[in-house]
Amino acid sequence: MKKYKVGYTAGVFDLFHVGHLNLLERCKAMCDTLIVGVCDDDYVHNIKHKEPVFKEDERVRILNALKCVDRAELVDFKVTDDKMLALDRFHFDVLFSGDDWKGTERYRKTEEDFAKVGVAIEYFPYTQGISTTDIKTKI
Repeated sequence: MKKYKVGYTAGVFDLFHVGHLNLLERCKAMCDTLIVGVCDDDYVHNIKHKEPVFKEDERVRILNALKCVDRAELVDFKVTDDKMLALDRFHFDVLFSGDDWKGTERYRKTEEDFAKVGVAIEYFPYTQGISTTDIKTKI
């Protein structure tokens, strides 16, 4: 039996690579159902100030094809930014996030909000030596 019933993580997942796969496999190993929020193109343009290589619908399709992902859906800035909105939409009992967010003001507040409703946060380290930005630079 896994530690959690429903897990949630979110990201852009452009130029899907082994770092993305490592994250999703770690998430799935801890929950029965893994839901992935895929940040929409507006988020990538306006918040990350980048141009995605793959359009939002293609990124969702790629993630939905993975056996470690039970469901991938497009999410906008509001759902990406406000994890309580994500919780209302997806009804998860754990949020998976990169450990670079741990201890930040944004996530301290999220941890407090989640503690009130019995939702956990699990932080994972990023895979060293690979990133979408590095891949774009090499190409």
